[in-house]
Amino acid sequence: MRRGGNGRGAAGWFILAVCCSSLLVAAERPRGADDAARKQARDILTATGVSGGFVVHLGCGDGKLTVALCASDAFLVQGLDRDPANVQKARRFIQSCGRLGRVSAAWLPGSRLPYVDNLVNLLVAEQLGPVSLDEVVRVLAPNGVAYVKRGGVWRKMIKPRPADIDEWTHFLHDATNNAVSDDAVVGPPHQLQWVAGPR
Repeated sequence: MRRGGNGRGAAGWFILAVCCSSLLVAAERPRGADDAARKQARDILTATGVSGGFVVHLGCGDGKLTVALCASDAFLVQGLDRDPANVQKARRFIQSCGRLGRVSAAWLPGSRLPYVDNLVNLLVAEQLGPVSLDEVVRVLAPNGVAYVKRGGVWRKMIKPRPADIDEWTHFLHDATNNAVSDDAVVGPPHQLQWVAGPR
């Protein structure tokens, strides 16, 4: 006589539910970061209100906070450090966490940040060192946030959005689908670059 499958099926569903919930919990935590780094990253992201984009961690040290700042797939994080030994430590840690690609570390030899203007959404620094605040503002995107520790206190600075940059809320500028905007900054390229073989 055949027995009902309810007992075995219920146990199977229970095991599946436990496995799925543990995967969800694991997915919410940045892989490899310890609890202190995760808490600090969560506090930084909450205080700054940044929910994604390009994040720079100036003075990345061992890379633990750098990895933790990559809280989801919405983030791309690069740690910078003036000490090449710290960069190597951070790179090893990032690789051991399996976060290469979303998180990286690079050596910063001077006082100029290796980014174009208006690129970074969040810059985190416990110490700016030789990097000036003007240099930080240069690389921040409009509405980008610098979160810098000074005198033991974290200070948040938001780069203002220039008045001559217009809002593009829809594919064709706005709800009227009129692709004409009042933007005075963004436009077609004003230069030409030739690519040709040597002669």
